[in-house]
Amino acid sequence: MSAALVGVVAWQAPALAHTPPVGGDLLGNKGIVRPEGIKAPPKTKATSFVVADAGTGQVLAAKDAHGRYLPASTLKALTALTLIPKLDPDLKVRPSANAVNQEGSAVGLSVKTTYKVSDLFRALMMSSGNDAAMALAETNGGLTQTLADMNAEARRLQANDTVAKTPSGLDKKGQSSSAYDLALIARAGLQNPSFREYITTKVAKFPAPKKWYEIANHNKLLWRYKGMIGVKNGWTSKALGSFVGAATRGDKTIIVAVMRHEGYFWEEVADLLDWGFAASGKVAPVGQLVDPLPDPAVAQAAAPSATPSSSAPARAQPLTDAVADGQDDTSRSAGLAVIGAGLLFGLVWLGYGLRRRRRSRV
Repeated sequence: MSAALVGVVAWQAPALAHTPPVGGDLLGNKGIVRPEGIKAPPKTKATSFVVADAGTGQVLAAKDAHGRYLPASTLKALTALTLIPKLDPDLKVRPSANAVNQEGSAVGLSVKTTYKVSDLFRALMMSSGNDAAMALAETNGGLTQTLADMNAEARRLQANDTVAKTPSGLDKKGQSSSAYDLALIARAGLQNPSFREYITTKVAKFPAPKKWYEIANHNKLLWRYKGMIGVKNGWTSKALGSFVGAATRGDKTIIVAVMRHEGYFWEEVADLLDWGFAASGKVAPVGQLVDPLPDPAVAQAAAPSATPSSSAPARAQPLTDAVADGQDDTSRSAGLAVIGAGLLFGLVWLGYGLRRRRRSRV
């Protein structure tokens, strides 16, 4: 070894810090994670699922909880959660031709009819109307604004697997969500009375160019499962079947989210709900539905005001100001006398110096 290499230590790149998945390490597993001491959750054809207690936020079982998949119409739960606080439910809207002509599932909006915002939310969450989703987005200031609001709401909820590219859930490159995120969104939605009303309504009258017609909720479990609340199901040929819903029995509410299911999932969801009620409160959780981040506006309003108080430090003053503030009339007079004497002495000394310089040049 040459002398130049003596004492040289080979450099190694520092190991990247491990960032745990939101909700706990176990939720990063692709396979099924479940608690011990209880039978395994029922089988499902879904690629990904989450079973959680809405009250405590405990995740009771999961499979590929953070796997990112196309959400289909389950994304409408985020649309509703984002826009309900922003739009007056009694505001009357006449939809654009763009909204009316959205592809996919529709409630049947007409450019000739005026709708209340509350009508559009029912159409969104009951009939899965893509036309209603666009009409609501346009009412909120347009598609760009609404998508920005939806993605900001997802970040606030810590639903970091979710990227909204459409308000309806229609497939679009880059759009995604996860079973974990759908459970977060559902849990937050259940705390909003208007959201809860829209998703639990089975049948409603809907305005039409002539009188009205009846619309029904697409969630089949509202008729079949005791205590079912909602929330939203979806399907596209690329996303396959997806669902997020909740049911209540006594003082417990269980959330189930499934993604990328091959076909008919209703009975499997019912079985997962049954398992969740049996497991809740009796087993150690495998993860946690995290709470939303604080709203910056609320946090700022709650912060102590910056008004001056007797305990606050005084603003620093320039030295001359501080001295002047501490003087009375006598001290000011004495000060002026000292300053005047100093100036006179300076002038005499300057004159003496100039005379010496002239003599030295001769």
